[in-house]
Parts: sequence; structure tokens; C-alpha cells
Amino acid sequence: MAKKQKLKNEAELFKAALAAGVKYAEDRKVVEFEPGDSMADKALYVYRLLVHDKLLAPLPENQVSQKAIRHRLALWHARNLPKDDPLLK
Repeated sequence: MAKKQKLKNEAELFKAALAAGVKYAEDRKVVEFEPGDSMADKALYVYRLLVHDKLLAPLPENQVSQKAIRHRLALWHARNLPKDDPLLK
């Protein structure tokens, strides 16, 4: 099993990743999230969409969990930020 990459500010990176992922999904017109949709449901949908669009490598199905999805989305977002972004410090 690969070593899990440690992220500083992982919670903040996840929140930013979720916002970016929701915007990406809605801009593609593939989903319209409702105010009552849980963060977990949004995260799973965004994760599956990014995997489908080949923007994110899939986790083995037996490793898909909220914790793993949160981490994977945070990594995805961190890779798309400029090197000097405050979330990366």
C-alpha cells in the first residue's frame, strides 16, 4: 500500500476542493446540488465525477471511504493551486 501523503491544512484544502468540485460539476451541467445535500454526498459525487473524467485516479473500491475521499480531493486541489498559495504553507 502506498504511503499516505501528509497535507498541512488538509481540512481547509478539502473545503476548498469540495467548493471547486461542486462548481466543476455544476458548470458541466451534470448535477444541481440542493441546499440539503450533505457534504458527504457532495464529496462522493465530486470524487466519482473526477474519476470518470480522468482528473483523479480511482481508489480501489474496498478503500473508498469518506476519510479517503476527503484526502484524495484535498490532494487533487493542492496539486491545482499555485505554489505560493496560503493553503499550502
